Amino acid sequence: MRALLSVSDKSGIVEFASALIELDWEIISTGGTYKILKEAGLNVTEIDAVTKFPECFEGRVKTLNPYVHGGILYKRDDEAHQKEAKELGISGIDLVCVNLYPFKETIEKTDDFDEIIENIDIGGPTMVRSSAKNFQDVLIVTDSKDYDLVIDALREKRDDLEFRRNLMIKAFEHTASYDAMIANYMNGRFNEGFGRYQFISGRKVFDTRYGENPHQQGALYQFDKHFSKHFHTLKGEASFNNMTDINGAIKIASAFGDEPAICIVKHGNPCGFAIKSNLLESYTEALKCDPISAFGGVVAVNGIVDETLAKKMNEIFLEVIIAGDFTKEAVEVFSSKKRIKLFAQKSEHLVLAGDKADFKHIDGGFVYQSADCICDNEVSGAKLVSKTPATEQELKDMQIAWKVAGLTKSNCVVYVKNSAMVAVGMGMTSRVDSAQCALKKAKEMGLDVSGSAMASEAFFPFRDSIDAASKAGVRAIIEPGGSIRDDEVIEASNEYGIALYFTGVRHFLH
Repeated sequence: MRALLSVSDKSGIVEFASALIELDWEIISTGGTYKILKEAGLNVTEIDAVTKFPECFEGRVKTLNPYVHGGILYKRDDEAHQKEAKELGISGIDLVCVNLYPFKETIEKTDDFDEIIENIDIGGPTMVRSSAKNFQDVLIVTDSKDYDLVIDALREKRDDLEFRRNLMIKAFEHTASYDAMIANYMNGRFNEGFGRYQFISGRKVFDTRYGENPHQQGALYQFDKHFSKHFHTLKGEASFNNMTDINGAIKIASAFGDEPAICIVKHGNPCGFAIKSNLLESYTEALKCDPISAFGGVVAVNGIVDETLAKKMNEIFLEVIIAGDFTKEAVEVFSSKKRIKLFAQKSEHLVLAGDKADFKHIDGGFVYQSADCICDNEVSGAKLVSKTPATEQELKDMQIAWKVAGLTKSNCVVYVKNSAMVAVGMGMTSRVDSAQCALKKAKEMGLDVSGSAMASEAFFPFRDSIDAASKAGVRAIIEPGGSIRDDEVIEASNEYGIALYFTGVRHFLH
């Protein structure tokens, strides 16, 4: 039996080759892999001896050869194939171990196009595809994590059809994601990211119990390694719906740098938010906005949950807490609660992956766009269009309200007072309805909205929302502006002595 080993990632390859040799396999290898195996004292045949042709063009051509691909692709149980292989002097290659040139690592470290081009693998993907096509006769190994699995299967003669088929699927996934990465990079470099095709690929992190509903299947996939690095389960099992809620909560809570922000989310929408002097105060104030909706909700903590905060959070039923981290004492506080789920990013504060693109599924396809960015300078650079300017606290409240509004389902209106959200209306077909629903909810919760700052993620089409805001005691408003009735909105703000700022940027979230 012969194995061809040609890997970019050399980790574990010496041990893998040694184990194959112990099982009486002959090892063929190329370039750097051959060198490292030879230096380890292993008996290895260089690829030139098989191809009967030297590597050429700086290594661009070395395995693209009929002695390689014939040895991989001929059918072992086909008499005509056996006869032809014998006539051509082609010997079988029964295992191929390949991982590809580090294209991703290259584009992350350099913008030199010549170097990037040289790190596009040709022979590797070709060997992987050939081996995967003939998986019934050839074992194809593309993941160093599978080395021990393959060796154990060979030792115990468990390399059956199902085992080989699983390796085949993994191999085609490997080349597909590799080619998708290259195509997306080229379109990003030359077509502003919008080519004829858009490839979205991700690696599975885990299966969820089900999808949004029990009759649907679900799983979490990651584009790179964000969740592998920054999603650690301390207690419970994340569901499909948990993950979408966690996403919304983290985006809002992490939008304020290292400030002690707390965001409470229910069904994808914020029902509480605050930034106070510490996390305990922030949580206490955030909970006041809507403690009824917070029951069974998801809480994102932009920091580390300690025992004191844990005891306070444990006073009501929360389904999920996601935080930068938890102290051991905090985890112990939640141990008696069977249904609560704890997840940590193992960092001092919450972090985002920083995806540059966004997409949504629609029936028959998807719409794709560059990711939205709610920048700090949108508030600091906002234009005062009314006669009355905002106070320092109102400016801070406007910044909070603006960011929360930009990350909340449209149409939405957010009210913030003393760095805590006191009312929110979202997902309405009318912006004035959002404003009125928010104020109605605040009244039910016994919250005083007077003196607050209000934000809308899109312009007010009529002055009626300003009239309602004034009646509630709002002192400052921030919105994009751009309505044909902006003059009426400005006039209403001046009538009531409200500070009105236009950002010039809209943040719809549908």
